[in-house]
Amino acid sequence: MSRAYNFSAGPAALPESVLRQARHDMLEWGDAGASIVELSHRGPEFMQVAAQAEGDLRQLLSVPDSHAVLFLAGGATTQQALVPLNFAAEGQVADYVVSGHWGLTALRQLPPQVRAHVAASSEAGGFRDIPPRDQWQLTPGAAYVHVTANETIHGVEYRPAWGDPAPDTAGVPLVADFSSSIASEPIGIDRYDVIYAGAQKNLGPVGVTIVIVRQSLLDRAGIPRADIFSYASHLKGESMLNTPPTWNWYMAGLMFRWMLDEGGVEEFARRSAAKSALLYEAIDGSGGFYGNPVAAAVRSRMNVPFFLAEGAYDDIFLAGAREAGLIGLKGHRVLGGMRASLYNAMPIAGVRALVDYMQAFQRRHG
Repeated sequence: MSRAYNFSAGPAALPESVLRQARHDMLEWGDAGASIVELSHRGPEFMQVAAQAEGDLRQLLSVPDSHAVLFLAGGATTQQALVPLNFAAEGQVADYVVSGHWGLTALRQLPPQVRAHVAASSEAGGFRDIPPRDQWQLTPGAAYVHVTANETIHGVEYRPAWGDPAPDTAGVPLVADFSSSIASEPIGIDRYDVIYAGAQKNLGPVGVTIVIVRQSLLDRAGIPRADIFSYASHLKGESMLNTPPTWNWYMAGLMFRWMLDEGGVEEFARRSAAKSALLYEAIDGSGGFYGNPVAAAVRSRMNVPFFLAEGAYDDIFLAGAREAGLIGLKGHRVLGGMRASLYNAMPIAGVRALVDYMQAFQRRHG
């Protein structure tokens, strides 16, 4: 079997060792006589899986006891709709800092009962930078401030701009979409009130979303809603208010254990810095043959969009990349061009292979 280097933005690459373990457990889980996919979510076998996954995630991310962990069906966009339902009152303002496509998407999920306020936006500049904190126009008494930690499409990341800890929001709860950068470095979780992340970047396959929420925030009444849309009810039901996506939850647990065994988020921070530096150096050193328009201080370590000076070469570049065993490089339709996603499962060997291919392509066509 020959596996390609998969640079897809999501569903993204998974480690081969995780896939092999999943293949084994797909047929039979331990001596249960049935696949992990077939076992009841209320049975002892899966309850063990669920408890182990939460424990490993708490260890991996250093989640404090003040915060609850939920494993929910759906993706990050679902959470974008649930956050205002759970944490805003009717007529209350919610502040949004918009730094890319997914920040705009989050804004569009607001129900009509909540008043949206764009506290800052980099849209006028094409989402090539991040609004500096001193330019945010926050609303006193807002329900929360929402940010997107890493923009998967536009390739901008808050981390280099503000570092750790998270930005001061003057006592207003801070909500962050960490879907495409979760577990790639240490996070000061106690500075956030809600963190949500779709699993399909760094945490496993698509279909399950991790929500980490300050437990005291769950006391808010929110907007009248069905019980299935209540975070507090999901916590009370141990993320099993309805039948959860058990396979995806199990796979996420394998990923947590793999990341811990590899050295944890500190090690992946080191790897992420090395991988992204290698690719950005190749882009910047190409003499303009390749380009990345994002301000250097906020370039994403996870998602690197880049463009060929001659757009007519795009299809030739992609076809050649596939022949070289490099897949998932086509840019998002919003921007076009190319995009290389460097999530935790991408080894540095894959980035070296991409850089070698880019340089060879430039020699042939430059």
